[in-house]
Amino acid sequence: MTNSAGMLGRFVLLVGFIAAAMILGAGPAYRFAHVDLGLAFTGLKYGSYVAIGTGALAALWLIVALFSRSAQGLMFVILGLVLAGSIYVPLKMKSTAESVPAIHDITTDTANPPLFVALMDARKAAANGADYKPADAAEQQKAFADIQPFMSDKPPAEVFEKAKKVATDMGWQIVAAEPNDGRIEATDTTMWFGFKDDVVIRIAAAGTGSKLDIRSMSRVGISDLGKNAARIREFLTRLKAA
Repeated sequence: MTNSAGMLGRFVLLVGFIAAAMILGAGPAYRFAHVDLGLAFTGLKYGSYVAIGTGALAALWLIVALFSRSAQGLMFVILGLVLAGSIYVPLKMKSTAESVPAIHDITTDTANPPLFVALMDARKAAANGADYKPADAAEQQKAFADIQPFMSDKPPAEVFEKAKKVATDMGWQIVAAEPNDGRIEATDTTMWFGFKDDVVIRIAAAGTGSKLDIRSMSRVGISDLGKNAARIREFLTRLKAA
C-alpha cells in the first residue's frame, strides 16, 4: 500500500500537468499554432474535466495514504493540485460570460458610432464584420451605463494628440491618425489568445471644447467577456488623467 500511495501521487501529478497543459495551452495553440478556435475552446472545456479528475484522484490518494499510514507521493499530489488550479481560468471566463451581455461592439455613441475607415477591409474580412447592430445598444446601456462620451474644454487638436498618446501608451497598434478628420484607428491584441480587437476614435468640436467618442469591436466571438468595455474604460480614465 505504501508503494501504491507513491505511484498514485505521481499519477495525480501527471493528470494535473495534462489539465494545465490543456487549459493554459488553449490560447497559445490558437494564437501561434493556428489551431481552430472551436478546438481551442474544446481544450479548455475538457481540460476543466481533467482538472476535476485530478481532484478526485487526490482524494483517492488521501484514502490510500490513510489506510497505508504513508505520506509517500504527498509532494506530487500537492503539485498536481496546484496545476489543476488552472481550472480557475475557464471558471472565471464562464462567470464573466454570464455576467455581461453577449455582445462584442461597444461605443460611447450608440446612436451614431464612429465608423472604421482605414480598418474597413480588415473588418469586412473578419467574422464579426464592421456593421453596428442597433439591437446591441440596449444591452450595452443596461450593462455598461458608464460608457459615455468624453467631453473636454480643450480644442480638438489638443485632445487628438492626447488621445493618440494614450492609445500608444496602451500598446495599441496605430493604423491611422488623421487630425484633419479627428479620427484615430488602432488594433489591440489580447495577451492570451491573441484576439484582434479594433478601435476607432472620433474627435469633434463641441461648443468651445471637444467631444471624443470611441468604439471598440472584436473581430471574432459573440461575447467579448466585457473586454471592449474594459478597454474603453481604461482609455477614458487615462485620457482624463493626461
